[in-house]
Amino acid sequence: MRILGIDPGLRTTGFGVIDVDGSDLRYVASGTISTLHVDKGQLPERLKVLFDGICEVVQRYEPDGASVEIVFVNVNPQSTLLLGQARGACITALVSNQLPVAEYTALQMKQAVVGYGRADKNQIQEMVKRLLALPGLPGPDAADALGLAITHAHAAKAMARLAQADGVGGAGSGKYKAGRSR
Repeated sequence: MRILGIDPGLRTTGFGVIDVDGSDLRYVASGTISTLHVDKGQLPERLKVLFDGICEVVQRYEPDGASVEIVFVNVNPQSTLLLGQARGACITALVSNQLPVAEYTALQMKQAVVGYGRADKNQIQEMVKRLLALPGLPGPDAADALGLAITHAHAAKAMARLAQADGVGGAGSGKYKAGRSR
């Protein structure tokens, strides 16, 4: 199974791709998608860069599923709203490519990767390096994205068993249904 992890950000979005075979994890790729070249006031263009970048990553690495970090509420509500829009662009790109998307908080990822929910960026980078046998530390955004992919690798089996036991399946599409126009 190939998993794509996404650490959304409006300025820099991290991505990480791993292959999972049983309990074996193998690094495939990681990097960032940056919107720093687009003027700060051009939000729609920045969101398009993120959408297009995620679509390109999906087409290049052909993952079977994706995991995305759940946005936390910042002290600054405007920052939270902007981050939420970046996250929405990333999720929309994933689902438009027919990928199932799992969501995890930063706390869940840190607990799964480091074993401590208040781990700092350096600890995450070091553990991702060790778990994936990387020759060097990945950048902080890529490390978070790889951490999300690792978290999903650990959780996917349990989630699949629960879904089978509960008989949970696809709930149908949310396609638009025409209503009255007058």
